[in-house]
Amino acid sequence: MPGPFTLQQIAQRLGGRVVGESGILIRQVGSLERATREQITFLSNSKLKAKLAETRASAVILAPGDEKLTGLPRIVADNPYAYFARVSQLFNPVVTQSGIHPSAVIAPSAKLGRNVSLGAGCVVGENVVIGDDSCLYPRVVLYPGCTIGARVVIHAGAVIGADGFGLAPENGRWVKIPQIGAVRIGDDVEIGANTTIDRGALDDTVIEEGVKLDNQVQVGHNVRIGAHSAVAGCVGIAGSARIGRHVTIGGAAMIQGHIEIADHVHVSAGTLISRSLTKPGTYTGIYPFDEHDAWKRNAARLRRLAKEKKNA
Repeated sequence: MPGPFTLQQIAQRLGGRVVGESGILIRQVGSLERATREQITFLSNSKLKAKLAETRASAVILAPGDEKLTGLPRIVADNPYAYFARVSQLFNPVVTQSGIHPSAVIAPSAKLGRNVSLGAGCVVGENVVIGDDSCLYPRVVLYPGCTIGARVVIHAGAVIGADGFGLAPENGRWVKIPQIGAVRIGDDVEIGANTTIDRGALDDTVIEEGVKLDNQVQVGHNVRIGAHSAVAGCVGIAGSARIGRHVTIGGAAMIQGHIEIADHVHVSAGTLISRSLTKPGTYTGIYPFDEHDAWKRNAARLRRLAKEKKNA
């Protein structure tokens, strides 16, 4: 494990202003509640200042407006959460697997960049392109024709380029529409375990640079996700949706197909987005839970209100 580092050495590497004993030694990061001696923690929400008063950490990262909340040695930074992330990276650098596991199956026409890592049981299909320094953990499947950028991390069990759900009804049966597009993934993308990204029906499904997808996300065919967006676990994005740049989507949210979401939109967890969102902002559509009988009464009241409005 790298380190230890003094507070001053951390600030020299990452910026920020040291207040208090700059020579104190730090060996690891920790939470406000559980950090111990020679660990550094952070405060990004002043509502947690009571926990700050109780922490056993040797140092803390906080914002300029909060620097007087503690007498501990501290680093003052404009964005304590992001600064903490970089400190954690300093002490805990990502160690990816190296090389190509003997059990990986690679089509002869696939093109692999420099320093590509493939875990056990990975399958790389015909005409797949993988950029430099990308890492596929065990049992990732890349269907034919997909393109993966540089420095992409794909976690175990992800499936990239399976057929989209394209079906046409005819006489009470379903006729499959061949999915002849592919999937294009930009540089510096991270894709969580068991996430699936479908290939396009005609055009490609596109994940732009810097996108972060959590575990068990479903991305339908012909979807486009703009650069530096982040999607939490169990989100479903239906076919042909267009997601802007710097969008965040909370866990278990659902995005209907054929709609557009503007840049800098934030969708709350569990929210169903059923129409296009043309303005930046936060959108929430969660009906609060309650005891079942109370929930039924409230739902009935809402139905009555809708009927009264219709009859007014």
